[in-house]
Formats: sequence, C-alpha cells, structure tokens
Amino acid sequence: MNILQTLREKHQQGKKSIAVLVDPDKVEEPSRLLQLINLASENCVDYFFVGGSLVTTTNQSQVIKQIKDNVTIPVVLFPGNTMQIEPTADALLFLSLISGRNPELLIGQHVIAAPIIKNTKLEVIPTGYMLVNSGRVTSVAYISNTTPIPDDKYSLAACTAMAGEMLGLQTIYLDAGSGAEKEINARMIAAVRKSINVPLIVGGGINTSQKARTALDAGADMIVIGNALEKDPELLTEISDHVYERNQSGA
Repeated sequence: MNILQTLREKHQQGKKSIAVLVDPDKVEEPSRLLQLINLASENCVDYFFVGGSLVTTTNQSQVIKQIKDNVTIPVVLFPGNTMQIEPTADALLFLSLISGRNPELLIGQHVIAAPIIKNTKLEVIPTGYMLVNSGRVTSVAYISNTTPIPDDKYSLAACTAMAGEMLGLQTIYLDAGSGAEKEINARMIAAVRKSINVPLIVGGGINTSQKARTALDAGADMIVIGNALEKDPELLTEISDHVYERNQSGA
C-alpha cells in the first residue's frame, strides 16, 4: 500500500479523499476514540492523521494501536516535532514549513528525524506545509514561531506552493491551524491548485459540510476534519456522502 501513489492516482482521476485528524492530547477516554474510529469506518474515511503542534501526552502509540486494532484505515503521522515519530503508523507527512522562515521547521528538525525515520518502515511523504492566517493566533503559529500567509495574498501562496513543488515536495498542505476561527477561502485554494500539479491537502476551520464542499470545489484533493467532529459527529456523515457522490459521478 503506497499512500502517496494512491493520492497521485486519485488526483489524476479527480477523486477526493477525507482524513480525520486525531490529536493525542484530546483523547481523554478510549471509548470516545472508539466512537470516532467506528464513525470514520462507517463513513469510509480514507485516512487517520495523528499528531498536533503540541503533544503533551505519551499516548500516541496507544491511540495508533487502538485505531489499527479496529479498522484497516491507514494511519498517517502529522508530527509537530521529532518526538512524535511512531514506527507503528503506516506513513509520515515529512512536513517542511515552507510558508515560514524558521530554519528549524524548514530543515533543522528534519536532519534530526531522518536517521530515526530511516530505521522504520514508515512511508515518507515529503510535504510542503503552508500556514494561512485564520483570524487569530493558532497553536501551530505560536509553537512554530512563524507568521502565517495573509489570507488575501493569493499570489504569494501560489508562488510558495510552486516553489515547494519545484524543490521536490510531493504534496502541499494548506492549513488554517487546529481550531481555526475561519477556514481557508476558496480563492486561496484555487490559486494554489492552479500553480501546482501535486496533490493538495486542505485543513483547519472546516466545520460545516458547505465549507467542505467549497474546499473540494476550489481544488482540494483531500480535506482534513479535526476539532469540528467533537461538537458535531454527524458532520462526517454529511461530508462523506458528498465525497462519495462526487467520486461516483466523476464530478
């Protein structure tokens, strides 16, 4: 199972994917996580992303084990630092924060992580991570000590993504940040989509089915749903139904 190859093929076919983001810090009870796992399975979610910008607990391996014990949905690490590498996952987004100018998150942490990752069986997905302003300071903006791209600087975002692809990054991830006040607007997504040929992942602030549709219509290949599911689990069903119908019709 090659996740990156699958993403490329789906991108070429115009098919969309859904990832559910699990932050280990927010998993308080195994029973609540099990409910989310079952919900994801029932709604044919494509991937679980596990991680966060600041993980203060030590339960990441337990979270991954519980997911893998119950479903066959691939688990992809979404690491905030080198401490969040867990070899029992299926893949890892090797994130380079190309929207910022913090050398630690452009290449520094990667140098430390590379030999560790090399000794695992994790599929490495080189990912250009771009943080977009969402109306307030998010955890990832604070922890990474970087300034997000202004949400109306479409050409800046497009050129940043273009440079990331030219550097050899295999996916671009546009993120408003966990618990974002507002989602990334359609014009921003469309501008980035037109500038690159690699799969485009979009997350942060997608808390209604309409926002999910808008992101997909604008060119997102994959949308990532996280915090919103804590308040409204049924949201996943609405989004999943739309993605299924869309993929079936080829629209």
